[in-house]
Amino acid sequence: MSATSLFSSVAVGGVDVRNRVWVAPMCQYSCLARDGHPTAWHRVHYGAFATGGFGLVVTEATSVVPEGRISPEDAGIWSDEHVDSWRPVVEFAHEHDTRIVMQLAHAGRKASTHSDLSGRTGTVEAAEGGWETVGPSVGSFGSLAPCRALGVDEVRAMPSLFAEGARRAVLAGFDGVEIHAAHGYLLHEFLSPLINHRDDEYGGDLEGRSRLLREVVAAVRAVLPAGAALLLRISATDWADGGWDPDQSVELVQMLADAGVDLVDVSSGGAVEHQEIPVGPRYQVGLAGRIRRATDIPTGAVGLITDPRDAQDILDEGESDVVLLGRAALREPRWPLRASRELDVDGSALFPAQYRRAVLRPGR
Repeated sequence: MSATSLFSSVAVGGVDVRNRVWVAPMCQYSCLARDGHPTAWHRVHYGAFATGGFGLVVTEATSVVPEGRISPEDAGIWSDEHVDSWRPVVEFAHEHDTRIVMQLAHAGRKASTHSDLSGRTGTVEAAEGGWETVGPSVGSFGSLAPCRALGVDEVRAMPSLFAEGARRAVLAGFDGVEIHAAHGYLLHEFLSPLINHRDDEYGGDLEGRSRLLREVVAAVRAVLPAGAALLLRISATDWADGGWDPDQSVELVQMLADAGVDLVDVSSGGAVEHQEIPVGPRYQVGLAGRIRRATDIPTGAVGLITDPRDAQDILDEGESDVVLLGRAALREPRWPLRASRELDVDGSALFPAQYRRAVLRPGR
């Protein structure tokens, strides 16, 4: 790639994205009415990234069913009423030439928890608006309340729920969706042998443990219009002995090679508490690179990517096709503008017209 590849356009499926600096999904826990509807907070939050020069934004985990929320304050897309709530968020992003995709999620056994904003931890009790959680097998994450195992008919119904969420996202104007199969949430729970102890068609070997995710991908792809982007977020490793690992991740993505996944957003961890994650700059980048080279499917790298030159190097080294920023984007919603200056790229096109007077030029 060229020295300015961070700001070169990229096609994701049929979606043209103006640059390769994207915003990773980050929960906001701010649907205060507990009904899954985004609020003014979300319009400002996502709007800041659109005016800040990011090429694409992935929304926070947005649940396809009420009981799939991580917390009662999480976002939702389980009813047609949510479509109109999300539409202003999408329209504002598009006004500023930023693409936006919705992350479709189900938190599984990690649902019904107190949010980070509440100052409390643990499971939300029923009296406070909590609910029974579900997973592939009976069990719990740490000190959270144990979940019940989904019946086989409930599992078979799950792909249609994700597909309905995708259909509604398209009606709201989103450029596509990302299926959340990472961080110990439901689809990742089915993948991980540390969590999935089923002895039916959805358990056992990799073929069985990946069946639900493959069915979800197929169902979602089937309802997306031609040209809409389909992203998949995975945890490439559980960082725990006997768990999901990079070899299985490569095999999974190879299974999905013809399923219509346009890009794999490569994260890691979250399945079990006894994980040992070597957190540091670029600690997940090699996982994205390995999948990219082994499968020829584009990947996104995420995790402690904060320096513009480092982000550029990741692309130039062939480790990923795009980079996704999380906390760095929260700290600096106009990170791409600073990056353009540090990489000596004309950043004027990243500014809204109202801000053009602030274009950073040498010596000013």
